[in-house]
This record gives sequence, C-alpha cells and structure tokens, in this order.
Amino acid sequence: MKSYSKALMAVALTAAVVSCGKNTRLTGRLHEGAGEQVIVKLLDVNRFQVLDTVTVDDKGNFSYALDIEAGKPEFIYLFHGERQIASLLLQKGDKVQVETDTLGAYSVEGSEESNKLQKVENAYQAFQRDMLRILSQESQPDQALSRRYVAYYRDRLAYVMGNSHSLTVVPVLFQQVNPSFAVFSQPTDGLLMKNVCDSLKTIYPASRYVKALEKEAERRISLMELNNRLQKAGEVGYIDVNLPGIDGKDVKLSNVLGKVTMVYFWASTAEQKMFNLSSLVPLYEEFHKKGFEIYAVSLDSDKGAWAAAVRNQQLPWVNVCDTRGVQSPYVMSYGIGSLPMVWFIVDGSIDTEAKTRTADEIRSYLRKKL
Repeated sequence: MKSYSKALMAVALTAAVVSCGKNTRLTGRLHEGAGEQVIVKLLDVNRFQVLDTVTVDDKGNFSYALDIEAGKPEFIYLFHGERQIASLLLQKGDKVQVETDTLGAYSVEGSEESNKLQKVENAYQAFQRDMLRILSQESQPDQALSRRYVAYYRDRLAYVMGNSHSLTVVPVLFQQVNPSFAVFSQPTDGLLMKNVCDSLKTIYPASRYVKALEKEAERRISLMELNNRLQKAGEVGYIDVNLPGIDGKDVKLSNVLGKVTMVYFWASTAEQKMFNLSSLVPLYEEFHKKGFEIYAVSLDSDKGAWAAAVRNQQLPWVNVCDTRGVQSPYVMSYGIGSLPMVWFIVDGSIDTEAKTRTADEIRSYLRKKL
C-alpha cells in the first residue's frame, strides 16, 4: 500500500512540474456547453495544428496551459466542433480569461493583443458580409463592390500603419476578398509588407509569422520589379504556356495564337464568372472572326470547379487549368499579383503598353489592333 501511495505521489509531482512549466494560461467559460469539448488549435502560418481537446465541466468552465517562448507570440484559436469560438494572440506569461458560447460570441480579458485581433476579425467579417450582400442584391454590383473594397482597403491600410509593431497586422496583410484576390493586392503592397516586417523584426525577430510575412514581401517585391522591367521593355517576347484543357490534353499557347491573343489569368469565383458572361463572351463574339483569341488560364486548385464553370458558362475560347494555383511557375513568369489579370500578345510579343482591365478598355484596344 505504501509503495502504491508513493507511486501516486510521484505521478502527482510529475504533473505539477509539467504544469509549472507551462508559462501561459487561459481559463474560460463556454455558455450552454457543460460537459462538451473545446479544441485548442495553433496557427502554424497557413494551417491549423491541433494542440489539445479540453473537456468543459458541468458549470461550463475549462482551462488550458501552454508554453510560449519569449519573443514568439502565438495565434491560438478555440473551436467547438467545426466552429471557431475565440481567437487569441498570446505571449509568454499571459493569464487570459475567455467568455464564449457555442456560436462564437466571445470576450477576452488579460490580453490587449487578443482584443485587437478580435476587432480585426470583426471588421473582416463585416466586410465579407457586405460583399456577399452586394453580390446577391445589386443588379449591377461592380461599382458597389469596388467602392466597398476601396473603403475597406484604406481602412485596413490605416490600421496597419498605426499598428506596425503589433503582430495583429500579419493576418490583416494576408486577408482575401476571395480565394484568388487578396485585399492587399496593389503593386506597391509588397513594399508595405517589407516595411511592416522590418518594424516587427525589431521586436519579434524569431516569430514564425514575421518570417512568413517577410517571405511574402520578397515574393511581392520580385513580382513588382519584374512588372516594372516588362513595362519599360515596350514589347517583349512571351513565355509559352502548356497546360491541360477540359479534355485533359495539353494545349500550347503558341499553337493557338491569333492576330491578337489575350492571355487571361482567372479563377472560378463568382465575380470572375460574372465577368466572363457580361464582358468577355460579347467581346469574343464581336472580334473572334477578325483574329481575336483568348487563352484563359485558370489558377483554380479545384479542377472540378473550374471544369464545371467552363461547361456551365459554355466558354467558347481556349480554356486550360493550372491546379498549382499561386505556386504555378507562370504566376512568376507573367507577374501575376492578383486575379483577373490580362496580357495581350501581338505579332509574337507581349504588348506591355496595353492598359486594359474593363470590357470597354479591352474593346477600345481591340478596335485599334484588329
């Protein structure tokens, strides 16, 4: 019996030592969640890593301790099933209290950075709801979408500039309007990311999130420099593209060139599918017989979604797909910073002077060239 008691004491002491090694602690209450479970996840740059599953007691209370290194704050997220119910940015030594419910209405005490993160996420969610509402309710949503996006971009730019020493700016700089279009997609945003990264490195030089931001800043700046070189070059030879079409067979860009060929990088989001039908199809029907061709490169990672969009919209031009998405080598070759993006090939060279985004601009350009 004595040996058994000693064994129990040894286990208890070991548990106490382990607990003492955890320098950061959060306690919480899950309303209407007695006896259920809270999943604790860490954001490992671009994916969630499950740390643990915590059982809620019969009064709705739960607690969790973790070890965070000095100078390396971590983004920690609480989930109830598949639903995210709290977002935290925790530093070494934080003692945080969370009040939440199963729908994700939560409050945080003990962490100023977590409070900032909550406001960041609330603003982003409001922006996404507005964009969806405009798409579903407006008969001609393009202008309203553009105005809302510009307003949000300016607001988030002000936030980033005013909080350049807070890690909460990192998720802001990676936010997306949709899977193929980043909020911070302006040509000079790479320089903004670099400046913010330099500020954050003075405080968090070893942070995984700062390192990820630095990598993205370098990628953006390389694209900007490439685009600048192309713009100064006047007309330059194009880089051939060879990708599978709807039937799975590769289609080379060089084999389908017309008098004027539009190389159109896109993805099957709602806005870009709308642009296909409202703008590109009429233009194709008007100018195809005169020598106009479209070589449309989808950067959808979901090939099925792309193929369904092509078939459902009966897109009449050359359609190919690169499921590598933003990792495609053609993204770098053609300086793709955001989608959709258009290049024109005329007489075997890219016309870098072509400033075309809207249907009217494309129509005006084609009338000059054909």
